[in-house]
Amino acid sequence: MILSLFLLIIGLILLVKGADWLVDGASVLAKKYNVSDLAIGLTIVAFGTSAPELVVNSVAASGGYPDIVFGNVIGSNNFNLFIILGIAGLITPLSVQSSTVWKEIPFSLLAAVVLLVFANDYFSSPNPFLSSLDGLILLGFFAGFLFYVFTQLKSEETIESVAQKDYSNFKIWGLIFIGLAGLVVGGKLVVDNAVSMAQSLGVSEKIIGLTIVAAGTSLPELATSVVASMKKNNDIAIGNIIGSNIFNLFLILGVSSIIRPLEFKQSFNLDIYILIGGTIFLFLAMFTGKRKSLDRWEAAILLLVYLAYTTFLVLKEISKSNDSIF
Repeated sequence: MILSLFLLIIGLILLVKGADWLVDGASVLAKKYNVSDLAIGLTIVAFGTSAPELVVNSVAASGGYPDIVFGNVIGSNNFNLFIILGIAGLITPLSVQSSTVWKEIPFSLLAAVVLLVFANDYFSSPNPFLSSLDGLILLGFFAGFLFYVFTQLKSEETIESVAQKDYSNFKIWGLIFIGLAGLVVGGKLVVDNAVSMAQSLGVSEKIIGLTIVAAGTSLPELATSVVASMKKNNDIAIGNIIGSNIFNLFLILGVSSIIRPLEFKQSFNLDIYILIGGTIFLFLAMFTGKRKSLDRWEAAILLLVYLAYTTFLVLKEISKSNDSIF
């Protein structure tokens, strides 16, 4: 237990430092090549912080653990949306660009709705599962998203949120890759040790996926967005979250279901509904209070909803455990 706690702390340190280096490198890269911070946040940073989910889900899918796969992705997206944006929004109100309001947030909503339809097999099988064909279609949506990013966002007006730094290409990419490595290694250390402790307490696979694994693999997003928020780089802070959620649903679930078709338990539908509702709330928040901004009170609502949701999951799991005993 002491060793697990030590490795957990090392993992958290790697996550924080990795996020710091990644944000610095990505911000300078954006300015140097006249690419918007939002484009960098939606692609390089989002992919890097989603790497732990990709690793965990690929292993879980190949091992035949669909509850971990779905729990990790859906739980990570809810954690990203409610906890990370909530914390970042409390640090400083997150002003966003018009394209985020009208394009990226709706695209992330589309991703959640597509998952709900595909996973439940509303149009075919009475036994819901995510097939390899579904996975290919999800990857097609992901390709469409990348096409949008690279063709549209280069022309976005960039908010000068950080001072230009005179870094060489070697140093810029060094910061990015070392930052990504710190995030991936740190995330793995945190997840492995957290899951080990949870399993020793007899927690179910679904709850582990929705909470501990989801929170653990979302720590890179948390560290990156909090650091970006503190540096007043709102585009990377929110672009990282929206991009990661799209990556998780389209890329990671697409790859996972191609590795092995995934049986879907409809008890996950509630978690998807919460994700859809939270995304709709984020969209509406752009028109309440200060326009095109997530205000502190709106961020507080996101945090409170997630705390209530997690409490419900834990109480439900405790109730099931008591029923099984008696």
